[in-house]
Amino acid sequence: MKINATAVSLNVEDVAASSRFLVEHFGFQEVMAADGFASLTRDDAGANVVFLRRGLASLPADQRDDHASGLILAFEVDDLEGELARLEGEGVTITMPLTAEEWGERAFQVRDPNGVIVQLVDWNG
Repeated sequence: MKINATAVSLNVEDVAASSRFLVEHFGFQEVMAADGFASLTRDDAGANVVFLRRGLASLPADQRDDHASGLILAFEVDDLEGELARLEGEGVTITMPLTAEEWGERAFQVRDPNGVIVQLVDWNG
């Protein structure tokens, strides 16, 4: 098997709001969009982020009403403190303050308008 690309697909209520959040605050670009669908990318992200509107008929019935909960969309960055200051300056609410774990991970979290957790992280390893 050869994998050509990777994407994370998340069901949300308001696709446009989640898409705008990643574009405005995390530098993603919307590369495809339709009613109930948006695909976003960054050259350096390693994976696309796809938002699908909950209840979309094209989703299998057992997934249609699921919401993107219980997961963390994590991005490793070079300047964690700088990103924290930038997001605070942009008025983004920090929902988990900068923390350091004993295994070397440092991270903080925000939530998009649909409640999707976005975590920025670095490693002291």
